[in-house]
Amino acid sequence: QVQLVESGGGLVQPGGSLRLSCAASGRTFSRYAVGWFRQAAGKEREFVAGISWGVGSTNYADSVKGRFTISRDNARNVVYLQMNSLKPEDTAVYYCAADDRGYVTTTTQSYPYWGQGTQVTVSS
Repeated sequence: QVQLVESGGGLVQPGGSLRLSCAASGRTFSRYAVGWFRQAAGKEREFVAGISWGVGSTNYADSVKGRFTISRDNARNVVYLQMNSLKPEDTAVYYCAADDRGYVTTTTQSYPYWGQGTQVTVSS
């Protein structure tokens, strides 16, 4: 089992950057796939980016390709989401999630472990 804690959210102007962190407990975290999801007010939770275990294959939603980068530091049990060129429509609560099957999927139902979320607000 793994516990996840997100951090790094905040208020940023359009065009700005933020880096979110997802810190995990558990000695086998490197074997988990990790996904970042977001949920805007009144909308369903949606997939943003994911990284597999091992070599760390990545997958991105079309809406964030070229702007967001997911990476992981297995020695520190942390997964990052670097977000650049932020837009107002990126405003949401961002969640990280982990799946011990190790490969990235884009559906919320595939991830048994979730963090509490961190708010990202993009506004001038």
